[in-house]
Amino acid sequence: MQRASRLKRELQMLSTEPPPGITCWQTEERIDDLRAQLVGGTGTPYEGGLFSLEIKVPERYPFEPPKMRFLTPIYHPNIDNSGRICHDALKLPPKGAWKPSLNISTVLSSIQLLMAEPNPDDPLMADISSEFKYNKQLFMEKARKWTQEHAVQKNTGVVKGNKENTPDRNTSSRKREALSAQQEVEEPAKKTCA
Repeated sequence: MQRASRLKRELQMLSTEPPPGITCWQTEERIDDLRAQLVGGTGTPYEGGLFSLEIKVPERYPFEPPKMRFLTPIYHPNIDNSGRICHDALKLPPKGAWKPSLNISTVLSSIQLLMAEPNPDDPLMADISSEFKYNKQLFMEKARKWTQEHAVQKNTGVVKGNKENTPDRNTSSRKREALSAQQEVEEPAKKTCA
């Protein structure tokens, strides 16, 4: 019961006073299955992109962190090809920094900040991390290219609501699988984030 009432309050706050560049809503009637969209930050390779995330809220929330993953492919050292995110706020102590005083809004804001400022010292994608550290120009070019290919809205029609911009889950999964297979052929990634 605590989870349901807290989630209702959080969703109400997210709809009335959303953080800049962030939207979040529940899917259908399930309060534990949410979607969010983050706008790529100005001056980052993700600028102009709209990135969709899936949020699964566990039974023990807020005592356990929500499970979040990107549905939109993103070229980032802390986000893998499945959209999983390596971020302290999404893990319980001692390895993580989640605490019940955090909420979905603050975690989404910190993920948006992670997009702008990757943490190459705790990567999920070692090859991208190495590129970020030692060949930043190449990293920026690839990240911009992925943003243009996957996160920039190509339609010019009027959009009436956030849900219409959410990519089809099957299409997104197929894109991820194709990108993952292509990347494995090019160079196998070493995952170090625990």
